[in-house]
Amino acid sequence: MISAPLPRLQIRQLKRPSMPPQIRHLAGLLRRPLFRSSVILLTFTALSACTPASAPGTGADARSRPAAPPGAAPDSCWDRHVSPAIIETVTVQVLAEPEQRDADGRIVQPAVFRTETRQDIVRPRTESWLQITCPVDMTPDFIASLQRALAVRGHYKGSVTGKLDRPTRQAILRYQQRHGLESHILSLDSARRLGLIAIPKS
Repeated sequence: MISAPLPRLQIRQLKRPSMPPQIRHLAGLLRRPLFRSSVILLTFTALSACTPASAPGTGADARSRPAAPPGAAPDSCWDRHVSPAIIETVTVQVLAEPEQRDADGRIVQPAVFRTETRQDIVRPRTESWLQITCPVDMTPDFIASLQRALAVRGHYKGSVTGKLDRPTRQAILRYQQRHGLESHILSLDSARRLGLIAIPKS
């Protein structure tokens, strides 16, 4: 039996596709341990920057602050009121060189003054408790009565909407400023002066 010769297989070596020089350079850098560590650190930093931060007024600090002063009635509502410091800028003339006189007492060189500007604290920053109208009482009917009361006194110019919007808050601020209170939150005393809440009998 005569066997036929097997056909010869031709094996061709496939060529790898050539990479652009920029890709080859980046691949070489990634093989370096120091460069890999830098890339990992930069990636971690970028992800950390995307983490949302806690909003002000939330978190452990806000939860630890009391919601009312000691001894306050359980059904009363309070707010922390901050009065900013009042700073006055004062300009004064300070003697730099005194005048010079000769033996006869005549002025040969007048005094020299320099101008100095300083800031004096007229009133320091203070923080106090302010008893306010409870949010549960700020119904649309109550706010409508508030708007009418402020309008009669010339502080509110808008329509009676029953909504505690920006114009209403600005009107509250203007009214309370006349009574020495810098706040757009309606205090209990202001509500009583406006006739919105009955004054308790002593």
